[in-house]
Amino acid sequence: MHSVVISGAGLWTPEEFVTNEELVEAYNGWAIRYNEQHADEITAGHCEEKPLSSAGFIEKASGIKQRYTYCKEGILDIDRMRPSMQERSPDELSHQAEMALHAARAALHAAGKLASDVDMVVVSCAYTQRAYPAIAIEVQAALGIEGFGFDMLVACSAATFALHRAYDAIAAGSSGCVLVINPELTTPQVNFRDRDGHFIFGDVATAMILERAETASADHVYEVLGTKAITQYSNNIRSDFGYLSYADDSDPFGDSKLFRQNGRKVFKEVCPMAAQHLTRQIEETGHAVTDVKRWWLHQANINMNDLIARRLLGRDPEPNEAPIVLDKYANTASAGSIIAFSLHHEDLRSGDLGVLCSFGAGYSIGSLVLRKL
Repeated sequence: MHSVVISGAGLWTPEEFVTNEELVEAYNGWAIRYNEQHADEITAGHCEEKPLSSAGFIEKASGIKQRYTYCKEGILDIDRMRPSMQERSPDELSHQAEMALHAARAALHAAGKLASDVDMVVVSCAYTQRAYPAIAIEVQAALGIEGFGFDMLVACSAATFALHRAYDAIAAGSSGCVLVINPELTTPQVNFRDRDGHFIFGDVATAMILERAETASADHVYEVLGTKAITQYSNNIRSDFGYLSYADDSDPFGDSKLFRQNGRKVFKEVCPMAAQHLTRQIEETGHAVTDVKRWWLHQANINMNDLIARRLLGRDPEPNEAPIVLDKYANTASAGSIIAFSLHHEDLRSGDLGVLCSFGAGYSIGSLVLRKL
């Protein structure tokens, strides 16, 4: 068994962003028009009035103040309310590969690695824009990496589950250096006409380099002390867009095919599940919760993060203990905890412990206990 480390992290942030105020102005404009156009049906009880929103409601409910977007055009147009993206030809770089390359190059630079050092590429995220060929293989070709690549879909736990696969491959000796990338292009799956869900997601790309400890030469290297994953089936978070709509004659872009969740049930069920999962994992590595200096938690909702941290620590966390990035980035699916790591890991000292964790649809929870070398 080889000792495995994370030696580089990369973060790419889109240039465009949408504030809560912009989002609310567009949504309320659409909702008011809808209510006016369907006044008779609403009065007769045949359909429900669309509620209005506010920037204050969004921030209180989620902690989100803005979100970055790969394509802002179209989102705020009440006649469209979805990104307006141009389809690319098969000979052009795909949108997700473009995002992935930005983060991948940053991670390679941070780790002090060349493409020739990598022998395995994993693109892992909540959505991929096509079934095949794999985005990972497209990225592999663009970077000139020899070896192999594949895509993974595990919703909001995609990044940590991919890190587990990378760890397993290196520990077993089948790979020496793995590039894991999370090009989270989530806004095309958002229902911007849904008051309770239109503000949740943002776009971003993250990446990490994992390798054998003896080959690492970066300034900030983290040994992986343990990985742990669990899944438990739940219908409370769903996204049903897929190719079967062509066969069952349903609307592939209908509300039922876009992201939806029962937020209250998710909050009630996932928080204790995540806290218990993390406590057990830390104990399995021979440490106590109090030994952990930094918690890089999944960035879905400020209230969830605060509750999980309180369950773990028995008190409110200090800002530097469990850094929050969702106020600027929103929920970026699996990339949230990787963003937190990317922005908040260089200050730790040799020997300090940190925990990287995601939780999301499935339900799924993935985590890694790390020690800075």
